[in-house]
Amino acid sequence: MDLTLGTYAVYLAVALPLTVWVASTLSRNGRLFLEDVYAGNDALAGAVNRLLVVGFYLLNLGFVSLYLRIGTEVPDLRGLVEELSVKIGVVTVVLGVVHFLNVYVFNAIRRRHRMEELRRAPVEPQAYVAAPFPAAPAPGR
Repeated sequence: MDLTLGTYAVYLAVALPLTVWVASTLSRNGRLFLEDVYAGNDALAGAVNRLLVVGFYLLNLGFVSLYLRIGTEVPDLRGLVEELSVKIGVVTVVLGVVHFLNVYVFNAIRRRHRMEELRRAPVEPQAYVAAPFPAAPAPGR
């Protein structure tokens, strides 16, 4: 087997499980944020969580696929290790950035929901209460 093909195989064998692991961690822990935000509506929290995970997969697997190509031939084992370190390092950094963006989105959704809760009156208005004293007569009358 050509070393370039071996580099492709090892790259995919590391990058794909890494992507799946990060996505499952994000899904499992992100669900807690969303259940807090959508209190009482677990179905909506689950749906939003799944949509975010699908977007994460699409973005990261697309990047892993696009970044697969090597511009030159891998001459020896040293070249294979160097090429893999660069490719897996870049994929790991991109996974980290996308993961932190996802966490930011979770927190933004949660923060927005909390701010909306603060705008609501703590007690619903119950009725109109008349002024306790009669209105004062207008001056000059």
